[in-house]
Amino acid sequence: MRAAPTILHLDMDAFYASVEQASKPSLRGKPVVVGGIGPRGVVATASYEARVFGVHSAMATAQARRLCPNAAYLAPRFALYRRISETVMELLHQLSPLVEPLSLDEAFVDLEAGGAAASAEAARAVGEQLRRDIRSVTGLTGSVGLAGSKMLAKIGSEQAKPDGLVLIDPGTERELLEPMTVRTLPGVGPATAEHLRRAGIHTVGEMAEAGEDELVRLLGKAHGSSLHAMAQGLDDRSVVAERDAKSVSVEDTFDVDLHDRARVQSEVRRLAERCVQRLRSAGRSGRTVVLKVRRYDFSTLTRSETLRGPTDDPAVIQEAAARLIEGVDTTGGVRLLGVGVTGLADFTQEDLFAQAATAQAAPAEEATAQAATAEAAGAAEACEAEGAAAAHAPDPEQPPGAPEAAEAAEAGPRRWVPGHDVRHAEFGTGWVQGSGVGRVTVRFEQPWSAPGRVRTFPVDDPDLESAEPPPLVPQERPGADPSSGTARAGRAGGTRHAGGGDPEGGAEPVAGAAETRDDQSSSPAIRPKSWSPSSSPPVSMPGADASSP
Repeated sequence: MRAAPTILHLDMDAFYASVEQASKPSLRGKPVVVGGIGPRGVVATASYEARVFGVHSAMATAQARRLCPNAAYLAPRFALYRRISETVMELLHQLSPLVEPLSLDEAFVDLEAGGAAASAEAARAVGEQLRRDIRSVTGLTGSVGLAGSKMLAKIGSEQAKPDGLVLIDPGTERELLEPMTVRTLPGVGPATAEHLRRAGIHTVGEMAEAGEDELVRLLGKAHGSSLHAMAQGLDDRSVVAERDAKSVSVEDTFDVDLHDRARVQSEVRRLAERCVQRLRSAGRSGRTVVLKVRRYDFSTLTRSETLRGPTDDPAVIQEAAARLIEGVDTTGGVRLLGVGVTGLADFTQEDLFAQAATAQAAPAEEATAQAATAEAAGAAEACEAEGAAAAHAPDPEQPPGAPEAAEAAEAGPRRWVPGHDVRHAEFGTGWVQGSGVGRVTVRFEQPWSAPGRVRTFPVDDPDLESAEPPPLVPQERPGADPSSGTARAGRAGGTRHAGGGDPEGGAEPVAGAAETRDDQSSSPAIRPKSWSPSSSPPVSMPGADASSP
């Protein structure tokens, strides 16, 4: 614990959904859900307007559609999210050399290591300037927590949401933590919380009162002692600049259960190849190959094989994954497959025996593999796109290049994914609003424009093509003021919307001043204005995906 609140935690507000709202003027102030758009998709992020209806991350998209049928359901654009994340992380590195990223939208910063004065006033000034810089450069908002420990800084940023700053003064930790639920503490998941509930412990204060001996008896020596210290506000964990990845993995969820054995084997080979690509992009190798199989009844199996040494050879990893799937009964159907590599290293150790076996088997298996691959190619591309769109928030233990399969959704011939960017030879740039029955609906607008018009084209229109996402805050645009509200997402402290709108249901953005909360006790928390059908028209989705309910 530090005597001054010099540990900062930044958490971007509803990051994926906020990026989509910032880049699509017609969606600002409307419910937006980003994630898998198919029948087995999973919500990655929901905007604050969608959360009013009970939609949250990790929820099945089908359930989200029932709760909020008028929301815009979009596939992720991870390339754009990573690009914006890199910009935000650059701002953090200007504050201190010690920056610990947890995911694309979240990080700890050690202000003391950056030379900031060890005082509450100096820390608050740094936090406020950071929030202004993020808004100016990206047009997005982030919430900041400042405290003397990582645990309390993260709690502070949660209390600051959305678009606020909370500073926890050293010495007030116990008073702050006592009424909070045990789930507030890091390391307390559903199972641990249930174990504590059965013992009559519901709040952090009750956990502290129970004493270390009781927690050790309930949870074990290491876990019990650690949670007892945290319940008293004690957390000595330091900010670590480089978090070493423990594993690299990819997985896909399929719209329809796979029953054909050859198809399952083909999918495993494809996943192993993608895993190797990610492994090599991170400059790593691995020693243990892990296979994950979720069957038709939701039972999940994992199998692993440890190699003689670390490798990034695709043939070796594919061979190991193929051996693992041979030992799994898939006759009932498979809904998810995953391949991962653990035991990471910075070097490779070539396995001559495996290479010899591969060389001998290659001529005999080449024709069979090509036939199986060709047979499954079309379905595999669709499954790959859907699997990535259904991905959860990025795993902080994976390299920053995390899920990339959603970007492959455009690789299929003339497959238009809701939310992705396109360009038309006559009408310019826009984004796919929906597709189905041979038609694709596009809204033509840019982040700095007014809400655009909607037009529908045949899916094979030669004038329509995929495009790169435009910048959220185009500095090069003449007369553009990055600090103005014209390119900001419509939430608390961002863009507000006038009562009028365009004929397609959009709203004209107007500049709005940032409303911030600097101290948790000085003013009430700012919460987003609830959206309802009576207060604002739902976003229209002409030509929506035919598979959508």
